[in-house]
Amino acid sequence: MMNDYAPRLIVITGIMATGKSTVARLLAQRFPRGVHIDADDLQHMIVSGGSWVDEPGEPSGEAARQLRLRLKNMCLLGRSFFEAGFTVVLNDIIVGERWQHLQEELRSLPCSLVVLAPRLEVVQQRDLSRIKNTQGEAWAHYLDDELRKTMAGIGLWIDSSEQTAEETVDYILQHLRID
Repeated sequence: MMNDYAPRLIVITGIMATGKSTVARLLAQRFPRGVHIDADDLQHMIVSGGSWVDEPGEPSGEAARQLRLRLKNMCLLGRSFFEAGFTVVLNDIIVGERWQHLQEELRSLPCSLVVLAPRLEVVQQRDLSRIKNTQGEAWAHYLDDELRKTMAGIGLWIDSSEQTAEETVDYILQHLRID
């Protein structure tokens, strides 16, 4: 069975509270050799001197530098596991120029993009029940607008408003024609 196995690289994006981490983990589990890399986990590795983006808009300064570093390291890990024969599912908020940065980091690797894009009111409702700390309604509106404006027409878009995480994974597997 492993002789026929062709590893893949899949990037899951969307704004916060769209289910990126949950869907990415479940998707990676569906492969005989699957890895899930969550960009937030990489950010949390910084135990001193970390700088999160703290307001809507284009990040700048140290926060922008660390955001770019996080993307780079996510891609380095992804590349390493992919080259070792694993299907890798990466998840992060990819909007605007971050899409070009991701492509630069993953150059020459086959990569599929999945955009989780439930309705904003659904995201806000989901956010209320999350354990993760989010940055509020202003962020949700800003990121949703940026996602829809800068990523339009790129990748497989899924309105997962009425889907469970498992149903979303099934949809991804069906529409990306992944076995």
